[in-house]
Amino acid sequence: MISADQLDELMRRGWPASWEATVGGWLARLSGGVTRRANSILPLRAPSDTERAVARVEEFYRSRGLPVAFQIGPAARPSELDSVLARRGYELRTPTAVQVATIEDVLHRLPESEADIRVRHWPDTAWMDLWWEVDGRGGPESRAVAHDILTGVAGLYAASHDGDGISAVGRLALVGSWAGVYCLATRPDARRRGHASAILRGLLERAAERGVKYTWLQVTADNTAALGLYERLGFVTRSSYHYRELPTIPSRTG
Repeated sequence: MISADQLDELMRRGWPASWEATVGGWLARLSGGVTRRANSILPLRAPSDTERAVARVEEFYRSRGLPVAFQIGPAARPSELDSVLARRGYELRTPTAVQVATIEDVLHRLPESEADIRVRHWPDTAWMDLWWEVDGRGGPESRAVAHDILTGVAGLYAASHDGDGISAVGRLALVGSWAGVYCLATRPDARRRGHASAILRGLLERAAERGVKYTWLQVTADNTAALGLYERLGFVTRSSYHYRELPTIPSRTG
């Protein structure tokens, strides 16, 4: 249906970095430290000298005060890069499954909902407030960078409402015939009431109206509950990835 390198490109476009550069032959992403994906290397091509390229990457990120991280999946080049990084002391972070489905199949399996779902093309302040409260990390500057990442590609933004206001939110990144599911977040006191399913239905219905056929999402490999839920909704795992991150060495004082 779709290859690992094609999925890497969809995910790159669905969560775009503020700035990209080629370092050591690889794609380096920078976004002020906001999210590991938008501040890591996507190793699309094999360099002529892997060890030298890794050293250049390390200098590139360290000079900008950022952790050094690589996104490693089946399409990473060279194929032995993960082993090279492990030998250099890089630690494995966040193993993640990449799942895909047809929107038609997911909508057929999702329960009907009478929730008050509103879908827009832009994240308004209320949408950002709830998402940032649930999943955000950092202060106002980080939130501003996150907003730029979200709006760096066409998207749909859904919010559900109850008697206490906005209860859940979600985002679809629109990339050609594909839509990526991101930012599903529910207000803590409103969980386990079907809001997330209603959000997903609202987003996918709107995407289908635009002629979008397929959807993808990422879920951490240890989240067995979510993996089971998405399997029941028709999602299948087509790729995976993890990060290799170089631990920060504390500075010595005194």
